[in-house]
Amino acid sequence: MRHYPEDSPNAVARIVALALLADGAIDPSEVATLNRRGTLSHIGLSDEDFNAVVHALCEDLSVYAHRSAAGHLEIGREALRDVLAEVRHPVLRKHLLHAVLDIAHADGELAGGEAVLIASAAECWGVDLFEAFGVHALPQAEACIGVGTHSPAKSRRAVAAPC
Repeated sequence: MRHYPEDSPNAVARIVALALLADGAIDPSEVATLNRRGTLSHIGLSDEDFNAVVHALCEDLSVYAHRSAAGHLEIGREALRDVLAEVRHPVLRKHLLHAVLDIAHADGELAGGEAVLIASAAECWGVDLFEAFGVHALPQAEACIGVGTHSPAKSRRAVAAPC
C-alpha cells in the first residue's frame, strides 16, 4: 500500500476511508456522520481531496488485498498496522479513533471489518477504549452474561451468571 507522510491529512483520511469501507459499502448514514462532525474540514481536506484518497485506497486494495471466501477484499494485519502507524500524534489518534467509532455506529450495526479496524487501531496506538471514551464496565457480578428467560417484569440488563 502506498505510504503517506506521518500525521498528514492523507494518512488520516485513508483511515477514515477504511472505516467507511470496512463494512463493505459506504452507507449514506456514514457520510452524514462525516458531514455532521465536520471530519474533512478538521482533517484539512476538501471533498475532492478526500475522494482522491478514497480512490487511491481502492486502487491499493485492488492490488494488495486478498479476496475472502465471502468475496470481500481484506488487507492483512501487517498492512493495516503500517497504515495505522502513519498516524503518530496521540491527540490526533484519539480524535481519529472517535471518528472511526462514530462512522461504525452510524448505521446502527458493527460489522466484522469495523470491529477489526477499531480493535487494531486501539492495539496499535495503545489506546484503552474504555478509558479513552469514558466507558465504565459493569461490576463483576453484572458483567457476565448468562442464559435466562426474558419476561416483561425483568429489566433489559444482562442476566448475571457466575464467571
